[in-house]
Amino acid sequence: MARGLFAGRKLVKNHNKFRFSKKGERFRRFKLWKKYDPLEGSPQARGIVLKKVMRERKQPHSGMIKCVLVQLIKNGKTVTAFVPGNLAIKHIDEHNEVMLERIGGPMKGSRGDIPGIKFKVIKVNNISLKEIIKGKKEKLTK
Repeated sequence: MARGLFAGRKLVKNHNKFRFSKKGERFRRFKLWKKYDPLEGSPQARGIVLKKVMRERKQPHSGMIKCVLVQLIKNGKTVTAFVPGNLAIKHIDEHNEVMLERIGGPMKGSRGDIPGIKFKVIKVNNISLKEIIKGKKEKLTK
């Protein structure tokens, strides 16, 4: 790298040349992820359950992941959301209203052995899924 008294022009030239050479830098700097994000940059979103689906785990693990196909209310996009908790899928039916949030993987992606699933269910009909599983509250029927 250039150093010295008259190196300013070379430093600026290199800065402009290698500005976006880091992986994902252009995507992050110009917030291009918002263009493809189903939640449109918001932390949570509501949606209607279309159907229950099962996904297979990634390699070293075996078993099925319980998920739901959700159509978002704000823009009509369809996403797959993970249902956390033991036997939690029993408490979710078709046409229920659920609240989704990001699952917390790196770079707004999926986490661990859950392939391609970026969202999880936190509420069913405005009641916390954790409280429904524990039996503290009952799910409202609409």
